[in-house]
Amino acid sequence: MNKIWLIIQREYTTRVKKKSFLLLTILGPMLMAGLFVFIAWLGMEETETQNIIVVDDQYPAFKTIKGDKNLNFEYGNFTLEEAKQMFTSSNYTAVLYLPENITYANTAILYFKKQPSLFSVKNIENSVEKIVEDLKLDLFKIDRETFDKVNTNFHLNAVKFSESGNEKEIDLEKNAVGFVFGLFIYMFIFLYGVQVMRGVIEEKTNRIVEVIVCSVRPFQLMLGKIIGVAMVGFTQFIIWIILTLALYTIAFQVVMATQYGVDTIGPSSQISADLIGQMQNNPGFDSKMLLQQDNIINRINFPLMLSMFAFYFLGGYLLYSAMFAAIGSAVDSETDVQQFMLPVTLPLIAAYIISIFVIQNPDGPAAFWFSIIPFTSPIVMMTRLAVGIGDGGIPFWEVGLSMSLLIIAFFIIVWLASKIYNVGILMYGKKPSFKELLKWLKQAE
Repeated sequence: MNKIWLIIQREYTTRVKKKSFLLLTILGPMLMAGLFVFIAWLGMEETETQNIIVVDDQYPAFKTIKGDKNLNFEYGNFTLEEAKQMFTSSNYTAVLYLPENITYANTAILYFKKQPSLFSVKNIENSVEKIVEDLKLDLFKIDRETFDKVNTNFHLNAVKFSESGNEKEIDLEKNAVGFVFGLFIYMFIFLYGVQVMRGVIEEKTNRIVEVIVCSVRPFQLMLGKIIGVAMVGFTQFIIWIILTLALYTIAFQVVMATQYGVDTIGPSSQISADLIGQMQNNPGFDSKMLLQQDNIINRINFPLMLSMFAFYFLGGYLLYSAMFAAIGSAVDSETDVQQFMLPVTLPLIAAYIISIFVIQNPDGPAAFWFSIIPFTSPIVMMTRLAVGIGDGGIPFWEVGLSMSLLIIAFFIIVWLASKIYNVGILMYGKKPSFKELLKWLKQAE
């Protein structure tokens, strides 16, 4: 164990001192925090004013069209050609063409110079849609009061009923958050697993390994390298969490202060009643869910998710890094690894694809089996775990079985990979085939 610990120390200290590690550790949180803030910013109320010429073939049918503080309509008895001429030589930003058959086609055309945001397009659609409804009501001799009584917006609440009698509403947004955690595991396994493989290839190419194996067994060298790189990844992940949360909090406060004014946002990140009122009256309210008491951030059990992330990240990494180390020991250069990479990475890619469907059906048979199979469980199970464990969530036995099989699979894969590593690490000048790898597995240590 002392020799393994020395190898772990060497791998850890060598990698954390690299400039690339420090650069990625700092840039990573900045990019992630910037992404979150950018998404939030996109949901803010648009400040650019749209000045639109309205061409109505049924003039003056749409004379009551109304905009808002960021949407101005210039309504008149224009032809489309006249509007286009005005449009090209003026400060107008768009031309809205309402054809004569709009009440049947339910379609209009928006000509623009600069691509308007989805927020602006949606506002224009809402403004036109209300008048089209009124025209249809007049056409079919239906009054607005009767229409409002029969017009129905139906919504179905899906509630999971557990054996204990508890009821829990299905929350697909949680599964989307779980998918993000699974995506991080997918990326980290590739990132750090490839580092193990490249480290093995580099030592083998430079013949350093011939000196090292004089003092330690190949299995100890492989295990020390895997654990050392795992500690580097775990260190980087913890730093990322701390810096990302800090940067996101600061940046988000700045964005909100710019949008709504400093006075409406308290220093403790609590949302005032005035700000909530502003948001509820805003058409873009749905995109500001991060600011509400029941937002997705508050609904996620982050202590559970982070602890499970730590387990499945380490379990998935250790499982795959052992295979990556075996691949590195079997080849002489990175150009020779392609034939062995596909069988190793295919389960990871499959897990990522399956997770997309698991978001919609977290209790389906595919979600169950792929969250149990060790080669896919680190990603798929993280997608499912966002709904919680136990009553109303994933059954305890499923999580326990998934974790147990992952641990067992790790020991089996490490044992098999060590057999390939023991032979391949000192093998030079020959490209082994899958048939030869099977022979190495059968050889005694």
